[in-house]
Amino acid sequence: MKKFLLLAVMSLSLFANDIIIKESHCSVNKTVQHIKNIVAKKGLHVFAIINHSGNAKAVNMKLNESKMVIFGNPKLGTALMQQDMSVGLDLPLRILVFRDTDGKVKMAYRDGSWLANHHLLNAAQKIMKMNNAMDKITTKAGQCKKD
Repeated sequence: MKKFLLLAVMSLSLFANDIIIKESHCSVNKTVQHIKNIVAKKGLHVFAIINHSGNAKAVNMKLNESKMVIFGNPKLGTALMQQDMSVGLDLPLRILVFRDTDGKVKMAYRDGSWLANHHLLNAAQKIMKMNNAMDKITTKAGQCKKD
């Protein structure tokens, strides 16, 4: 019973920050490419790829391999911003792909409920659709046989 309670408390505390982290079985570059391909097939737009580790290297600093994919659907984003303009601070969507200290590649993104909890939105169905899409994108992007 104590183990169950500990697991329940740990799960709640991990989810409290609304960041979802999944492991990828691909390299950082391959995972990013998969995300770009999946997003394009869904009719979404990739706005930018930010190479955090490359930027660190440019200023003679070290950082584990890390890239941010910024993408979205202007139609959905506009609808949310029409409700609360400040949601534009948190859009477009983004997925951080990085190599952790153990050498594993991870993907991190915010749960859509974060938007609903931090902005004046009445968009439960849109948030659920966004969460489902992010889950499917990251699940598929992290699948590799050998990299």
